Amino acid sequence: MSKQWMSLVGALWLQSMAGTNSNFPAYSSQIKKLLSISQIQLNNLAFASDAGKLLGWFAGIAANYLPLWLVLLIGSILGLIGYGVQYLFLTNHIHSLSYWHVFSLTFLAGNSICWINTVSYIVSIQNFPLDRQVAVGISTSYISLSAKIVTDIVDVVNVFTPSKRAETYLLMNSVLPLFFAIVVAPVIRDMKIGKSRKLSDGFRVMFVITIATGIYAVITSLKPAISKLLPSLLSLIGMVIFLLLPIVVPLFESMKEHWNRKCWIRRDPRICDLSKLEEDIKTPEEVINCGVKEDNDAGFAVMEEIGPKKMLMKLDFWLYFFVYLFGATLGLVYLNNLGQIADTRGFTETSSLVSLSSSFGFFGRLLPSLFDYLFSRSKYAISRPATIAVTLAPMTGAFFLLLNNSHICLYISTAIIGICTGAITSISVSQTAELFGTKNFGVNHNIVVANIPIGSFIFGDLAAMLYRKQENSLGSCLGIKCFQTTFIIWGCLCLLGTCLAFILHRRTQKFYTHLRGGN
Repeated sequence: MSKQWMSLVGALWLQSMAGTNSNFPAYSSQIKKLLSISQIQLNNLAFASDAGKLLGWFAGIAANYLPLWLVLLIGSILGLIGYGVQYLFLTNHIHSLSYWHVFSLTFLAGNSICWINTVSYIVSIQNFPLDRQVAVGISTSYISLSAKIVTDIVDVVNVFTPSKRAETYLLMNSVLPLFFAIVVAPVIRDMKIGKSRKLSDGFRVMFVITIATGIYAVITSLKPAISKLLPSLLSLIGMVIFLLLPIVVPLFESMKEHWNRKCWIRRDPRICDLSKLEEDIKTPEEVINCGVKEDNDAGFAVMEEIGPKKMLMKLDFWLYFFVYLFGATLGLVYLNNLGQIADTRGFTETSSLVSLSSSFGFFGRLLPSLFDYLFSRSKYAISRPATIAVTLAPMTGAFFLLLNNSHICLYISTAIIGICTGAITSISVSQTAELFGTKNFGVNHNIVVANIPIGSFIFGDLAAMLYRKQENSLGSCLGIKCFQTTFIIWGCLCLLGTCLAFILHRRTQKFYTHLRGGN
């Protein structure tokens, strides 16, 4: 069990560095000036990062044939190349990169994230079969901390050289994922454990630590209000301590196994003392399971187990695809454009806004797991498609709230969009496994998230073209008019996504009613 928990800790550490593209808005304006590019070209760079997901299914295939630690290292090395060469270009160590070279490198860096995410998802789903939504939600919630963590590091490194922030962001994006991959590679593995022992105490501690981490991230994101009370270095040290805290769960489990040699079997209230059973049990496998036969399918309730070709022929897939497109993807496009949106409103603390969206995205990814932990076996629990629909409703309102030009509305809308985007992203991992099975999950889910680059290109370029219509002679735009029409369109699309989610809910209602033990 200690190894099982340690694999989850490794997954959440990986996820804390798997959102390197989320800090793009914090330095996008500097990139635009350094490369002397237009708003549409800048948006295409954001699209390039998302477009890397189009080839994310390579990571899924690789995970079926290669050790997970090797898949992880391949992904982190791709990120090192993609971000590292850009860093060398911005620091004048490379002088001959064209815009399309930078575009290709950004694409490569975006693809690297898919490899890291695929490994984290597989570890969480396979190693915690009876609690996959809880495990996935806790680990993926940390991906929203990536921008916050990197921003804290940049604030410390560039305290006296703010003009070098773009270079530092790219340097951190290139080396931090590789560092974390090397650290956790020894504990990242698919243990194929079948039934798992009682995990409620461990998850309870994990939730307390994770919620405390999120609260700390939100509070320290409220700059400059908090900067006078907590300097940047202390803020970073505090974040590092919170990242290390989850390791107490596997350490405690290891000590408990060493001293007590007891185990708890899920769905079996009996406690087995191994020391008293040694004479009666004949095989090591029976010792591990305390006499209960292992069932590899335990906890994997799915509608059907299908491959990618058959999945693409399903109406449920396309409903799910467009729900994600008009929900989480739309939210990610907004966050990619957050730097420009803030500039048009005269808001100068863009990095603070990025940290805020990152912190609220953290809670968004965590909340579905918390609800699943508390209510998964309750008859009042609702299906995952219905949960997505309920999540999309406030997100729709947030886009229309952005039509108000006040900074308060910008803060509120960004927080809402961040939390809703995070929630849908977290729910979708378990949703894919439940709708289409777990055997081909790595490939299937990477096909689902291929809608992100599609949406990034369509919605992002639409926003850029509408922005260009409002540009002045200097090539810039100020005021609510710059993104007014964009927010109206995005709000309507989000409303459409809400309706599609309810349709998917109706089509899958029988499955989820049976899953919850209803009649």
